[in-house]
Amino acid sequence: MASLLSFSLPNSKMMIRASSPSTSATTITVPESLTDRFGRKGIKFVEYDNTPFVELTVRNGSSLKLQIPNAHVTSYKPKVYWKDDGFEEVLYTIPGKGTEPNKAKGGIGLVLNDVSQAGSKGTLVSTSEWTVKDVDSDSIDAMQVELSSTSGKLDITYVVTLYPVSIATAVKVKNKGRKDATLTSAILSHFKFKRRSGAAIQGLKGCSYTVQPPLSSPFEILSPNEALKADPSPGWFSSEPEEKPGSWTQQDVPYTILKNKLSRVYAAPPKERLKAIYNTPPSKYDTLDQGRELFFRVIRMGFDDIYLSSPGSLSEKYGNEYFICTGPASMLVPVVVKPGEEWRGAQVIEHDNL
Repeated sequence: MASLLSFSLPNSKMMIRASSPSTSATTITVPESLTDRFGRKGIKFVEYDNTPFVELTVRNGSSLKLQIPNAHVTSYKPKVYWKDDGFEEVLYTIPGKGTEPNKAKGGIGLVLNDVSQAGSKGTLVSTSEWTVKDVDSDSIDAMQVELSSTSGKLDITYVVTLYPVSIATAVKVKNKGRKDATLTSAILSHFKFKRRSGAAIQGLKGCSYTVQPPLSSPFEILSPNEALKADPSPGWFSSEPEEKPGSWTQQDVPYTILKNKLSRVYAAPPKERLKAIYNTPPSKYDTLDQGRELFFRVIRMGFDDIYLSSPGSLSEKYGNEYFICTGPASMLVPVVVKPGEEWRGAQVIEHDNL
């Protein structure tokens, strides 16, 4: 059965308005046209390297940038200090280079894989270019943009909402075909850290995990193969190697230290899910950046698993700052969306740093 979820994003007073038929049928790619149709205070359409973006800004100055054609959040800069310029970039994003300036890596990316074929490892759901379907706002304390796309018989909606102290990304997949759609999925966020030795996660004590590569995506910094390779130069940060893929471990410490290279999925083992009662991973956990003295809470909705990875010494090839990749996922047991049904999942990143 498909997961028919009904959830409300925290602090949201908005309803996503349905577009008129004429809006749904129109492909809008020019920022000027988008501004004429959807622009308002706090919602600005711009173009960088011939690629349209939408920039959302709320009353306290918190902002985000969303690349429209591929639904890629490339920047989230909330207000985290009381001083006037108290904004910090949360996401680790590597700009596109050369002939592909619009293909940035990192940030927040939606990943959908079709695993409908028996024995298949899955193929990335190939969507048509994302287009703006609607926008909404609640005064200037919440801004929302709704993107839509299609892939075969799947209608996909992706909603990005900015609040003063949080960002929410939500996906809805509707199956308009005659056959089941079997999907693995994730919303993966790349968090920036000031230094390698000060990166950690709190909130996963007691959870079962196994070594697992990430789902491949156009936004990945480390490929699935790179994520599983041993750290080539761990230096002072050497530690016991990770368990082999397929074996399960229960975390018995309150903090997950991320200075070493790892790639894990925290989840209920698939065999455990056959039981009437089993333990699931928590619905929320915190990232801890000791270098900047900041933390961010990650909340999952609709997804079954939590993916988490850190690059170890491989981060040095991208710059002086450190990063991790984490987010809600349904990787181990695919979601089955039956004809005429829909599946929903969401991630919220919030903070109490002020």
